[in-house]
Amino acid sequence: MAFEVVDLSPRIASEIKTDVATLVSGRHARDIRDTLERRGVVVFRNLNIDDTQQVAIARTLGNIPDNEGEEGIYKISLDGSVNANADYLKGSLMWHADGSLQKYPNLGALLRPITLSAEGGQTEFANTYAAYDDLPDQEKAEYDTLRVTHSAEASQYYVRPEMRYEEVCHWQKVPVKDCPLVWQHQSGRRSLLLGSTADYVRGVTIEQSRALLAKLRDWATQPHYVYRHDWQPGDLLIWDNTGTMHRVLPYREDSGRLMHRTILAGEEPLN
Repeated sequence: MAFEVVDLSPRIASEIKTDVATLVSGRHARDIRDTLERRGVVVFRNLNIDDTQQVAIARTLGNIPDNEGEEGIYKISLDGSVNANADYLKGSLMWHADGSLQKYPNLGALLRPITLSAEGGQTEFANTYAAYDDLPDQEKAEYDTLRVTHSAEASQYYVRPEMRYEEVCHWQKVPVKDCPLVWQHQSGRRSLLLGSTADYVRGVTIEQSRALLAKLRDWATQPHYVYRHDWQPGDLLIWDNTGTMHRVLPYREDSGRLMHRTILAGEEPLN
């Protein structure tokens, strides 16, 4: 079958039109990875694949971490009987990048719907490569040297603004990570590293830190940098986690919404 790439907006997201056999074969794996780096998000409609095929496609694009769910499939649900970490997953409603506390943040992920919610549940992605590229040169020079402390605790205040003492102590046990505000990639490109785990900018006041992180989040999530995916049965979506942020739009916890995710392991250290 033909392999056709159609851009969905000027700054982010492309749809690739092809068939399952072509994807599983890996013949166009390099093309897909190049499109991911250039566009941030790749969408496939009407594939109707199963878990085995999802993992097979992922393996053509990179490595799958050993701890990724069951045989490469992680079930994303706010139902505690389906996912024991359902409360933690409520943080996915906020802008974030996966694995920012890891030495090697996830390269990306494959996601497909199993059960959709009647309302809400769309996923939004923001292109942090493009957001950096469009900054004025003076601001780039300022931000290129700044570092930000990321923490799991910071992300949890978005979900539980008044955490109990025991909860605060629990999240403070997770090691924090000192990250660059601007990720200088091995490819030579640069992207903003933001999201709900970004706790504070080092070397400035708390007030300046909060203002700057909010300013850059607002900048990076302007409509022309954002793609909103309206899920349909049979979809497969892949995103580049090193050059995007993402979030899910609110949906009812009892909606039954269930997504199956496969992570692509990180390949580039975040120092």
